[in-house]
Amino acid sequence: MKTTLKTDITVKDICEGFIYNELEGKGLFGLSGKLTIQPEYQRNYIYADGKRDVAVIESILKGYPLGLIYFVKVSDDKLEILDGQQRVTSFGRYVTNKFAVKDENGMEQYFSGIATDKQTRILETKLTIYECEGEESEIKQWFRTINIAGVPLNNQELLNAIFSGPFVTLSKEEFSNSQNANIQKWSAYVSGSANRQEFLECALDWVSKGNIDDYMSRHRFNTNITELKTYFNSVIEWVSGVFKDVETEMRGLEWGRLYEEFHKKAYNPNQVSAEVQKLYGDLYIKNRKGIFEYILGDSVDTKLLDVRVFDEATKKSVFAAQTAKAETKGESNCPLCTIGHDANKSKIWKLADMDADHVAAWSKGGATDSKNCQMLCKTHNRAKGNR
Repeated sequence: MKTTLKTDITVKDICEGFIYNELEGKGLFGLSGKLTIQPEYQRNYIYADGKRDVAVIESILKGYPLGLIYFVKVSDDKLEILDGQQRVTSFGRYVTNKFAVKDENGMEQYFSGIATDKQTRILETKLTIYECEGEESEIKQWFRTINIAGVPLNNQELLNAIFSGPFVTLSKEEFSNSQNANIQKWSAYVSGSANRQEFLECALDWVSKGNIDDYMSRHRFNTNITELKTYFNSVIEWVSGVFKDVETEMRGLEWGRLYEEFHKKAYNPNQVSAEVQKLYGDLYIKNRKGIFEYILGDSVDTKLLDVRVFDEATKKSVFAAQTAKAETKGESNCPLCTIGHDANKSKIWKLADMDADHVAAWSKGGATDSKNCQMLCKTHNRAKGNR
């Protein structure tokens, strides 16, 4: 890959013809249309937080170096930003009065309102830019290793770069657009940010059954995303149909996997809702996120709920009582060993060799208190299960 150092391009040059798309949250063009600020393989603009964008402008005003910026030479009169689009978009947005920066008196000032000398200082700031030329594979491999202004690319942003094309373009328009009216509904079940590609990553993970790389490779040049949208929406509609109430703990669960495993079963939403509320009110449940899969799986796998276990004081108290009684009778302090037919019928186990067990299973109404606690040898406790 060939690189050429450019040190004569100023902020003013970059901002000539600058366009920013508020709806999609990205800078589009600069350098009088010659520069594409956000190629499809780039991440969305994530600096619009009143902190990082402001820091870029403050760095310029204080004369701090902005770091290297890399352009890709696409043709004789066309360039794309390889690295630096967050910084470029930040000062482009400021110069076009998209956000304000506090002055030395703490007053919010847009570019058009600051002193002329400060305007000049910003516009005449020269940037250190490398123009790169090379094969697409070379460019994207380099892009994969670059950190943008200290914010590492996440996995989906890297995959968007590697498999850029019509499929990524259409997918980002649907799942990476923070203005999409469906985002609010999706957010009840999907964690993350549209701008950081996490909704897109989730949709791809669900439809590909976890093989995102392979799926994106096979569909890279597709000119529609019907399968992706249909599958994603099917999962969302299924979840919202089974569970009438939206709970905080639903967000970020493996709904794609659960859909594949359970969507063919029939559920009564009213009964499901009642069961969810009952479990939410159970003080012994430590993991509320497991409630939904527990219900989908016919309320069998209690490990999903991480039911509160007996505390050490209860264990020691019950162990002492059982052991004293067993020694008096000359039998094992494990109730199940006493009814066996081996040498353990009279064995006195140490506390470290025993587990606390619910006499009446928690799932059948048994409480986690001393009255419902018995100590069993580890072998019998693990064999007992949820009976």
